[in-house]
Amino acid sequence: MTQWRRHMHRFPECGFDLPLTANFIVEKLESFGIEVTCNIGQQGIVGVLRCGTGDASIGLRADMDALHINEQNSFEHRSCHDGKMHACGHDGHSAMLLGAASHLAENKGFNGTVHFIFQPDEEHGKGAQAMIDDGLFERFQINTIYGLHNMPGLAEGQFIVRPGSLMASESSFEIVIEGVGGHAAMPHRGIDPIVVGSQIIMALQTIVSRNLNAIEETAVVSATEFITNGTVNVIPSQVIIKGDCRCFTEDSLVKIEQAMERIVAGICQAAGAQYQFNFLNTFYPTVNSSTPTEHVIQAAVAVFGDEHVERNCLPLTISEDFSSMLRVKPGCYGLLGNGVDSVGGCALHNPEYDFNDNILKLGAQYWVQLVSDQLK
Repeated sequence: MTQWRRHMHRFPECGFDLPLTANFIVEKLESFGIEVTCNIGQQGIVGVLRCGTGDASIGLRADMDALHINEQNSFEHRSCHDGKMHACGHDGHSAMLLGAASHLAENKGFNGTVHFIFQPDEEHGKGAQAMIDDGLFERFQINTIYGLHNMPGLAEGQFIVRPGSLMASESSFEIVIEGVGGHAAMPHRGIDPIVVGSQIIMALQTIVSRNLNAIEETAVVSATEFITNGTVNVIPSQVIIKGDCRCFTEDSLVKIEQAMERIVAGICQAAGAQYQFNFLNTFYPTVNSSTPTEHVIQAAVAVFGDEHVERNCLPLTISEDFSSMLRVKPGCYGLLGNGVDSVGGCALHNPEYDFNDNILKLGAQYWVQLVSDQLK
């Protein structure tokens, strides 16, 4: 697994353009004697392993894509592709799942069907939906689906999970305000979009504090860019506001979008300005189903020990496009510690990050245990 992981780390690929990575994984799965279907959602892969006569089935998912980051590490297996690196550990996720596939193919010991799902383009939030749209759950009869991610800052062998909302959605917005520009010395002759935009930014903060339930609907609304076409003595004719939203339920997501457009429309109408409003949801909230979460906890306790499993961790404001799969099938997503020291403590999406090879065996054992428990 360490050799596989480091090979994938040396040759990172991004988005849906994963020919080297996909071919490497397919070759390994086929060498284990696993039936493989390729090009699901462009570069997605599903390996199918059957044993016994049981009708039950399980889906185990790993992501394959890297990030557009220049790696700053100096070890031998550092990226050979300029501007690309595995800074989120997807190389490790794929290696762990390959390890579990190899073990299960050789030892069997279960009754039913295991689907090993290798997904492209997690980082842009498009890969899971692409596989779903390409018939993932129609072509393969998968009862429940499970995902796993490494977590820097969490000790090796520590595992955290929670039922319900584990991770937040991620949505972006763009507000274009069209005013009437003019001379900075004569603002009364125009409609100043900077003033309008400033009022909108302040009013957006009332969405969380006045439109959502303070106890049940945690959310973040952040304006992150304010762009104008004015200059030092010119009132602009246009302002563009961009930003980011996070929340933990789809109901909250709908409320945020509706409240945002209502605020923009009202303030612009009051000032006599025109507007365009675009709201793009990239990641849905990651919501774990209750029974699959119990199964995950059972398997994690068996592998990591009861004292190393946190059953009801705090929700995380990061996002994950495994959420799209959980909208279709019951399942659960968990987090495995990558370490707290120099080996595994570097943050995700950092140019000095590297997956901790010490946890490869732990992750593979967890997958095998989950299959053994669910496909008895």
